[in-house]
Amino acid sequence: MIKKFIDKLLGKSAGGAQGKSRFGKRQEVPAEVHKIDPALVDERARNVVTTLQQAGYEAYVVGGAVRDLLLGLRPKDFDVATNATPEQVKSLFRRAFIIGRRFRIVHVVYGRGREHEVIEVSTFRAYMDNAAAEQVAGNERTSKGELASMKHAVDASGRVLRDNVWGPQEEDAARRDFTVNAMYYDPANQIVVDYHNGIRDAQKLTLRMIGDPATRYREDPVRIIRAIRFSAKLAALGFKMEAKTAAPLVESSKLLADVPQSRLFDEMLKLLQTGHAIATVEQLRKLGLVTGIYPLLDVVVERADSPFVKAALQDTDRRVGEGKPVAPSFLLACVLWADVRDGWAQRVEGRHGQRPQPPFPALQDAIDDVFNARIGDVSGRGKLAADMREIWMMQPRFDKRTGSTPYSLVDQARFRAAFDFMRLRADVGEVSEAIAEWWQEFSTADDVRQQDLLEQVRDEQKTRQRVRTRDPVAPKPSRGEPAARQRQPDAESRQDDEAEIEVDAGAMPPDGEAAAPRKRRRRRKPRTAGGGGGGSGGEGGGSAAAE
Repeated sequence: MIKKFIDKLLGKSAGGAQGKSRFGKRQEVPAEVHKIDPALVDERARNVVTTLQQAGYEAYVVGGAVRDLLLGLRPKDFDVATNATPEQVKSLFRRAFIIGRRFRIVHVVYGRGREHEVIEVSTFRAYMDNAAAEQVAGNERTSKGELASMKHAVDASGRVLRDNVWGPQEEDAARRDFTVNAMYYDPANQIVVDYHNGIRDAQKLTLRMIGDPATRYREDPVRIIRAIRFSAKLAALGFKMEAKTAAPLVESSKLLADVPQSRLFDEMLKLLQTGHAIATVEQLRKLGLVTGIYPLLDVVVERADSPFVKAALQDTDRRVGEGKPVAPSFLLACVLWADVRDGWAQRVEGRHGQRPQPPFPALQDAIDDVFNARIGDVSGRGKLAADMREIWMMQPRFDKRTGSTPYSLVDQARFRAAFDFMRLRADVGEVSEAIAEWWQEFSTADDVRQQDLLEQVRDEQKTRQRVRTRDPVAPKPSRGEPAARQRQPDAESRQDDEAEIEVDAGAMPPDGEAAAPRKRRRRRKPRTAGGGGGGSGGEGGGSAAAE
C-alpha cells in the first residue's frame, strides 16, 4: 500500500499505465486466424513493400486497406508504412515524389494518365506529447516562416501543425486515429501486426478512437470529418461508432473554425465523392452535425431531400460503386442549381423593381452571385468554377435545336456533363422528357439520322406556328425556366434567338469569368462521316460526373 502511494506521488504508476494504454501490446496474427485473401492485395502495393524489404527496411500495407482486407473487401487504395525516411523511399523508385509539409510522405506512381495509380508511403512517426512540442501563436499561413525549421509544432489550441519526427512502429500505431485503421499487414509472411485490438473491433463492427477522443479531435479537428466519413462508409456493413468516440463530436466541431478553408473544402469533397454521399448525410443528421462542419456542406445536407439534389447524390454513389470517375464540379453544380435558377428568373422577369435582362446576361450575373455567396475564393476561379459555369451556361442552349447550334453544342468539351445535368432536370420534371431524349439520340446518331432529327424539330415548330396563328394564347412556361424566356418568339422567326447571340462556353478566361456575348454568323457546320457523337460513352444518364 505504501509502495503504491509512493509510486503514485512519483508518477510511476500513472506513467506506466499511460504508456501501456498509449502504445498497446504488439500482437502478430497469423493467416489462419485473420484469413486475409492474398489475391486481394494490389500487385503494385506488394511491389512497394517488397522493394523496401529487400533494401533492408521494414514495410507493411497499413490503414484502411488492412481493415477492408479483414472484411473480405478489395481495397480501392493501398497505403504503405515503413521505417525508411522519405528521402530513402524516394531513392528506391523511379517515379516517386515527396509531398506535404505538415506530414511528409512519398507518392510512388505507377502508370500514366487516367490509369495511373499512386501508392502512398509514410514513415513510422513517433508519438509526441503535445506539451513538449514547439508552440506557435498563429496558424500554418501566419507562421509559415517559423514552422519551416520545426519538426513537431502545435498552435495555441493544441492542433498539430507539424508532425515529422520518426519513431518505432508501436508509436506510429498509437498516433493513428481508429483501431480498425491502425493495423499492419505484411504480404510476404501474411501476418497482421495489431497493437490496439483492431481485429477484435473489426469483428465486433465497432469504430473506436485510439486514446482519449476529445484529445485526439483537438490534436487534429479534421478527425471529426474522418469519423463521419468512416462511419458512413462502414454503416452498410453494420459498423457503429463507439459511444465514447461519438460523444465529443458536436462540442469539438467548434475547433474546425481554425482549420484552413482549403483543407475543409477537400475533406467535404471526400465525404461526398467516396460512394457514400447519402449515408454521409444520414450520419451527419444522426450525430447532430447538420451544420457547423463547412458552409457548403450545410447546404448539401439542407437540400439532400430535394428531388434534384437527391438524384445527383444517388447518381454519384452509383458511379463510384461502378468504378467510374466523378467530378466535384458536376455535384456542386447540382447542389447550387436552385440558387442559380432562381436568380436567373428574377433578373429575366425584372422582379423586385429590377429592370428585366436578356436571358444570357441574366444567367451570367446569377452565376456570379452564387459563386460569391457560396463558393468564395476556396476553389479560386479555376477549373472547378469554370466547369460549373459551363454546365450552367449550356442549359438554355438545349432549347435551341435548329441550325448549327446542335452540332456546335455536342462538340463542346463539357457537353456530356451539361447533358447529364439536363437529364437529371428532366427526371425531376424541370425539363421536358422529350427534349432530353432528343439530345440523347442526336449526340450519338450518324449524319443522316441527325438531319432527320433536325427536320423533325422544324416540322414541330411549323405545326406550333400554325396553331398559334389560329389561337394566339401564349403557352404556359415550363417548370424551372424563367417566364420571360418562354415568351420569346419561335427560334426560326427570330433568326435562332436573336441571330444566335450566345456565350461560347469553351472560351472562358483563366479567371473563370464568362466571355461577353458575341454575335456569330449562322452557317452549316460541315460534318465528317460518323460524326456527331459528342458524348463520352453514350450512357443514357449519369455519366456527367466524369471529368
